[in-house]
Amino acid sequence: MTFWETLGIAWEGLTLNKIRSFLTTLGVIIGVGSVIIMLAVSAGAEAAIAEQINSLGADLLIVGPLRGAPGATRTFVYEDALAIAENVRGIVGVSAEQFSTQDVKGGSGVLEGISILGTTPDFPTVRDYGLASGRFFTAEENDRKTKVAVLGYGIAQDLFGADDPFGQTLTIGATRFTIVGVMEPKGVIADVDYDGRIYIPITVVFQKFATMSVGSDRIRTAYVKVESHEKMDSVIAQITSLLAERHDVDPASPDFSVQTQQDIIATQEATTAAFRNLLAWVAGVSLVVGGIGIMNIMLVSVTERTREIGLRQALGAPPGAVRLQFLLEAVILSLAGGLVGVVAGIGGAYLFGALGTMRTELVPASIPLAFGAAAAVGIFFGYYPATQAAQLDPIEALRRE
Repeated sequence: MTFWETLGIAWEGLTLNKIRSFLTTLGVIIGVGSVIIMLAVSAGAEAAIAEQINSLGADLLIVGPLRGAPGATRTFVYEDALAIAENVRGIVGVSAEQFSTQDVKGGSGVLEGISILGTTPDFPTVRDYGLASGRFFTAEENDRKTKVAVLGYGIAQDLFGADDPFGQTLTIGATRFTIVGVMEPKGVIADVDYDGRIYIPITVVFQKFATMSVGSDRIRTAYVKVESHEKMDSVIAQITSLLAERHDVDPASPDFSVQTQQDIIATQEATTAAFRNLLAWVAGVSLVVGGIGIMNIMLVSVTERTREIGLRQALGAPPGAVRLQFLLEAVILSLAGGLVGVVAGIGGAYLFGALGTMRTELVPASIPLAFGAAAAVGIFFGYYPATQAAQLDPIEALRRE
């Protein structure tokens, strides 16, 4: 008997009970679909993280205190950022940043708990963040601690509506500021609402809003924009050497950190990797459950078709042909479930991304991976029932009612 004849017999055996065959494949369908959807969710999360970080600006270095290093939060100060701007070659600009949270009054009302970002004049250039109207404050205004403010787009809308806030005043805490510009809409990036902040000279933050615990000249972060990606390593080496000398520490054991955007992306991806592994285990369990269902139904099928098996053996079918028939039935069930699962997974990934809050990106490699896993499940869980069928004694099988 040829392979194709055996395949035809196997197909005929499955079609005798279509509903049971379909229900048997549901576990595989769910497992394969889960693999594709969950990998799409994971890939979408990683892509979203990368886009958000890269949207902060191109070719950025993020310099700040090394968390946990003794004295690091006290020694990373504004003068460090100035030294980087003055001494490091191959950079476009440096944006030093320090935060405060204050109540704001101006225009038509009062806003509580608004994030105030003290920064430097290079901020728009370094962070690739333009203005909707007006201007950003100048180096002279920063040096003189001039009380000027640039509003985030959302703050401008909340306080002044359709009116132009340029030249108007607002009170931050107990200090009055003159509005000189409004930033363009940027939205929320990495849980930071750029439209919901107010930007003022960092020297004013030191003067008016610094606390004893924070320090009068401490900065939280300094963003350094590098001229090109090729100069990144050189700039990192210069910054490391400069700050190590200023802080009197060994460059191999610094009290500061210098990170690239790719470093941050890699850190975030390491976090999502645990999430991805969890999803893979869930999908794997679904496939195993589907495989157990196939094995269970095939064992039932062997029991129900004992006389058929005995008759085939009596007519000359060798044990190998019987084994192949039932193994093919199990593989057909798993492949059919795998095919439907692939379609369901692709459709589910697109629907999940379109209707849900999480971004999804279909991973092409997940399709053959999931389909191959379905075939492996069919072979693995179908082999035992097929072997049981092949080992039946034809005389005992023909005696069964």
